[in-house]
Amino acid sequence: MSSSSAPGTVTRLAAEFLGTFVLVLGGVGTALLAAAFPDPEANTLGVGFLGVALAFGLTVVAGAYALGPISGGHFNPAVTLGVAAAGRFAWKDAPGYIVAQLLGGMVAAGTLATILSGADGALAAAREGGFASNGYGELSPGGFGIGSAMLTEAVLTAVFLFVILGATARIASPATGGLAIGLTLTLIHLVSIPVTNTSVNPARSLATAVYGGSDWLAQVWLFLVFPVLGAVVAGLLYRLLFAPTADRDVTAADPAAVRVDTRAAN
Repeated sequence: MSSSSAPGTVTRLAAEFLGTFVLVLGGVGTALLAAAFPDPEANTLGVGFLGVALAFGLTVVAGAYALGPISGGHFNPAVTLGVAAAGRFAWKDAPGYIVAQLLGGMVAAGTLATILSGADGALAAAREGGFASNGYGELSPGGFGIGSAMLTEAVLTAVFLFVILGATARIASPATGGLAIGLTLTLIHLVSIPVTNTSVNPARSLATAVYGGSDWLAQVWLFLVFPVLGAVVAGLLYRLLFAPTADRDVTAADPAAVRVDTRAAN
């Protein structure tokens, strides 16, 4: 795609805002509204961990195909910084993407809070339970400590980046990239929901921690730092090990082509 026909900055930022909004609304909304329906003690209709994992994966599949051609479909500050480290995205565009993603997540969390306020006690119960926030130690679903949380978030975000970069490489099949990325995010959630309630996305973590309250906000730093760390390391390693083959026809002279080639995720 030539630079003259590439989407403008406002259009790309709007796509990132909308994609992150849908990701948080769909994934976190499933966790809050459907995971343990009608209640944790009588969970006869709820979708459980599997349903939440699928919800996050499905939102990424939808966003990748609907909005990926416009903005690259990052929907995640860690992904934006990871693909920049891999040479697939211009560093100068990263701040705008990250702001749009954070705003999209916050608006989605606010929308969920408004929906929950429509049932007696539902919003209070969601906030009492942490509003599907990420945590470690006493706030981990399985009681996992800070070391386990750090390793889980860094390693799984790195895995996510490797899949994103491989699935959107020049030699890959563009028709299946979004599906591969979404299924990978589903797998990541199946592994890590018991450990941290799964972040791998700072925008998702910050949005829910704001509504979860002070205990969750005190731990949100880990879910801002370690997904980014894992993504950047993965991006640098991919650039060193795989990019010469996988992206052999991508050149720095065509940044628009690099950007729209990154149809990614969470």
